[in-house]
Amino acid sequence: MKVMLVGATGLVGGQVLQQLLDDARCDAVVAPTRRPLAVADPVLLNPVVDFAALPVDADWWAVDAVVCALGSTIKQAGSREMFARIDHDYPLQVATLAQAHGAQAFVLNSAMGANAQSRIFYNQVKGRLEQDLRGLGYPSLTLVRPGLIGGERAERRTGEHLAGVLLGALGPVLPRAWRINPAGNITAAMLEAALEPRPGVQVIDSAQLA
Repeated sequence: MKVMLVGATGLVGGQVLQQLLDDARCDAVVAPTRRPLAVADPVLLNPVVDFAALPVDADWWAVDAVVCALGSTIKQAGSREMFARIDHDYPLQVATLAQAHGAQAFVLNSAMGANAQSRIFYNQVKGRLEQDLRGLGYPSLTLVRPGLIGGERAERRTGEHLAGVLLGALGPVLPRAWRINPAGNITAAMLEAALEPRPGVQVIDSAQLA
C-alpha cells in the first residue's frame, strides 16, 4: 500500500512514521511537512509544504490511505482561529484532496469528547472535523479518540504533564476510559486501520487504547 501521513513530527505521528517504514505491507510513505524530516528512507517521500496553500495537483496525493495525526493546542497555535485552522481546516483539506486522487481510507487521531455541539471549544473543533470527514463519504473512515496521550513530546505541554502525573498515580483505580493512553497503543490502532481498512465508519475510544 501507499500511505500518506500528516503530522509526522508529533508524538503519535513520529511513531506512526517509523512503524509504516518498518511494515512490509507499506511500500511507499508520503509525509508532507512544514520542515524537512530528519529521516531518510528509500520508501519515504517528504514534500515540504505550506498547509495554508497545499498544491492541489501534486502527483503524490495519489495514495491508498491517509493517516492524520496533525494537531495542536490553542496555546501552541496562538489563537482559537489558528487552532481551528490547524485542527480542522488543514486535515479536512488533506482528506478532500487525497480522496479526489483515489484514497479509499482515512484514519484520524481525534480526541475523547469530540462533539460538534460541545461547549468546550477544543472538543467542538474535533467534533466538527469528524462530522465533516463523515460527509466526504470515504469507503473506510476510522476515528481514534484517545484521552490523555502518554509519551515524551519534543515540546513539553505543562498541563498535559501535570495531568499525566495525576492519572498515572490513579491509573489502577480509574475506569479504562479515563486512564492514560500510551502513544504506542494509539499508533498501533491507527496503523492497522490504515493498512487493513474496514468498510464504513469505525470509532476507537479511549477505553480501547488504555
